Amino acid sequence: MSRGWKPIVLLLLLFTSALAQAANTPCSGKKGGIDRCDGDLFLCNDGSISGSKKSCAAMFGEREQVPPQNFLNNDDGCACGTSSFCTGPRGGVYCLTPSGKKSYKRK
Repeated sequence: MSRGWKPIVLLLLLFTSALAQAANTPCSGKKGGIDRCDGDLFLCNDGSISGSKKSCAAMFGEREQVPPQNFLNNDDGCACGTSSFCTGPRGGVYCLTPSGKKSYKRK
C-alpha cells in the first residue's frame, strides 16, 4: 500500500509540466494562437505581435532571409505584418493592430 501514491504523484508532475510548457508558447491565451511570421516575430490571431524572444522563422523552418525592418516616424504604414514599425516618443517600437491598437515589440 505504500507504493500506491507514487504513480499518482508521477501523473501530477507530468500534467503540471505539460501545462507549464503550453503556457509558454507564443501568442497563447487571449492572443488566439499564431497566425503567421513576420521575419523573426510571431503575428498573433488578434493582429498583435508576440512578446516571445523565440524566432518564428527558425521555429517554422523558414530559410529565407528576414526582411529588413523599416522604422517610421508616424503611424502611416506601420501595420503589424508589414515589417514596418513606428517609433514612439520614448523610443518604443510598435506596430498597429487591425483594431488600431499599438502592439509593442519586445527589446
